Amino acid sequence: MKKQQMKERERARDFASRVIREKIVSLELAPGSQISETELAEQLGISRTPIREALIDLHKVRIIDIMPQKGIAISLIDYDMVDEAQFIRFTLECAVVDALCATGLTPQQEAAFVENLQLQEFYLQNPISNRLFELDNHFHQMLFQFAQREMAYQLTESMNVHFDRVRSMSTHADEGHDASLVAEHWEILEGILQKDRDRAHECLVKHLARYKYDAQYIKAHYAGYIKESTPS
Repeated sequence: MKKQQMKERERARDFASRVIREKIVSLELAPGSQISETELAEQLGISRTPIREALIDLHKVRIIDIMPQKGIAISLIDYDMVDEAQFIRFTLECAVVDALCATGLTPQQEAAFVENLQLQEFYLQNPISNRLFELDNHFHQMLFQFAQREMAYQLTESMNVHFDRVRSMSTHADEGHDASLVAEHWEILEGILQKDRDRAHECLVKHLARYKYDAQYIKAHYAGYIKESTPS
């Protein structure tokens, strides 16, 4: 695990949760793999207590399995949880887009979106690990921020780890995958700028449903990471 630094005023518990989450999403901590509180504490340079607290928090959203007498493991991909995370995000993000279509964007807000998307296009041509993923997340965060719904964004974040892990796996699902994501971001922005709620919704539906189109690729290439469905 690469050495990470604690942010200014960041609590040890939040630092541990952030770093462990990032490693889960990037698959550095692979689904099904065993983890150790002691090893994580050594790698992050903090005590075991905040590590334990962070793992409990992640266990609550079912991304960590804590098994008495057996240890701690990263949960397998559970598409039921992915669907639930997507449902929460879609419901809240549609409401946010509605609000932005009603109020419009300030020139400063529009400029922030354009700058973000221009950077996404730059990193399409000049790939740097995780940079495009980070800009994608920031684009969606700005939707909530500019609609003054940052607490709602925090709610989506608590479950998004399931959704983000699948997004990470689908990067190579097809040759134009990342370019399509960036194009869809532009379409969402255009809908908001035109105050065209129907267009913005249509673009957002297509964008947030992409994980379903990538499911076949993921299940073929990451079969050992997927939790088997329980017969009904």
